[in-house]
Amino acid sequence: MVQALVELDENTNRVLNVVKALYDLKDKGEAITHVIEKYIADEPELKPSFLKKMEKIKKQRSIKVKDFGKRYGIKKKTLNTI
Repeated sequence: MVQALVELDENTNRVLNVVKALYDLKDKGEAITHVIEKYIADEPELKPSFLKKMEKIKKQRSIKVKDFGKRYGIKKKTLNTI
């Protein structure tokens, strides 16, 4: 577990104390963890427009490449030339 020393303004400190009391937590560290876990759970999924774009790309025909360097003009480096 990571330990951190943080500075809190008065309002944030009060909110953490309320969260700590409401959920019967041992300390403010647990209150911070609880608030962050709640945020993660409420975080929206990927945007539908992004998912739609990815599905469109997924359906595209792919190109099979045997030699990537040759196809894209990349010269192979040997150990002697590095």
